[in-house]
Amino acid sequence: MAAPAGRDGLAYLDHAATSPLRPEALTAMLPYLTEHFGNPSGSHSVSRRALRAVDEAREVVGTLVGCDPGEVVFTSGGTEACNMAVLGVRAATGGEVVCSAFEHHAVLDAVAACGGRTVPVTPEGVLDLEALEGLLHRDVRLVSVMLANNELGTLQPLAEVADRVRRAAPEAVVHSDAVAAGAWVDLADDAGEVQLVSLGAHKFGGPKGVGALVVRRGTVLARLMHGGGQERDRRPGTHHVAGIVGMAAALQAAVSARPEESARVEGLRDRLAQGLRVSVEGARETAGGDRRLPGTCHLLFEGVDQEELLLLLDQEGVCASGGSACASGALEASHVLLSLGLSPARARQAIRFSLGWDSTGADVERALAVVPKAVARLRSR
Repeated sequence: MAAPAGRDGLAYLDHAATSPLRPEALTAMLPYLTEHFGNPSGSHSVSRRALRAVDEAREVVGTLVGCDPGEVVFTSGGTEACNMAVLGVRAATGGEVVCSAFEHHAVLDAVAACGGRTVPVTPEGVLDLEALEGLLHRDVRLVSVMLANNELGTLQPLAEVADRVRRAAPEAVVHSDAVAAGAWVDLADDAGEVQLVSLGAHKFGGPKGVGALVVRRGTVLARLMHGGGQERDRRPGTHHVAGIVGMAAALQAAVSARPEESARVEGLRDRLAQGLRVSVEGARETAGGDRRLPGTCHLLFEGVDQEELLLLLDQEGVCASGGSACASGALEASHVLLSLGLSPARARQAIRFSLGWDSTGADVERALAVVPKAVARLRSR
């Protein structure tokens, strides 16, 4: 598969941060960035055309994620969708909220703002179900567990989570941040038993600035913003028509290509992981096994500073990522890795390589040529 224009000589291995726009999404969006510019909330023909586009996109997204179109609420992205889920349930019920310890900050910080609690995870990067059960009681109103961890790629036992919540906290709803999983997982199957599901378009080849929250019927959710009556009064504001159309087209393309793409990308991922383990002494995967996303390769490089290694890789045309940065600009140890029991020093030796729909064997070969030399350079100082 050819890389997008402007990527000559560059190995982009950071799809978990964002994925290049799929051509199907761009084609679908262009008319709504140019001649079809109407506001869907209007009453004339130009507006009605825009409204039809939004309604058709809602039908597509609903079908692909396994819900009714009316259960799809379009948002500005995954972060807003996660905040809407956590804070909306909390505002509506006043009950306790719980999440896993390695959620994305969109969930983790929202739960912290509600005074909620976190559930430990295992060293293998999987939610501790027994610990979850110990935190459940009849006053819990929301449990949030991501479908796949955004750093490690590990898939979580969402069906078992939903079952235990039903038994121990019958009035609680389950939310899943499926942003990292959207490109790779059948959401209709794997998230079909939860009441709230968050999506972000740019992780599966759609545009940035648009996402969705699935709110299944009967779920009590307070609105967080006030204004117009868009999205059944759940999320007021003028629709991002081009973004919504692009999101639906990208998701449809991702779902159609998923069987072939998953197998191809998993093969590239395994070649990268094995090659780096062989060529770099002390390199090891933080989370291996089959229960993970096909595109995520997360490695620890002993004795190497993450920030310095990322800088060298970038200089050689290899794009990867590490931990999150705090407001001051200093690199913090990843809370995900700390939740696995790693020390802060060890966590700062981790690099995430993530592949996606346009990744090629050339990307992997470039990384295999560059990374060992960069690690050796840093260790020799």
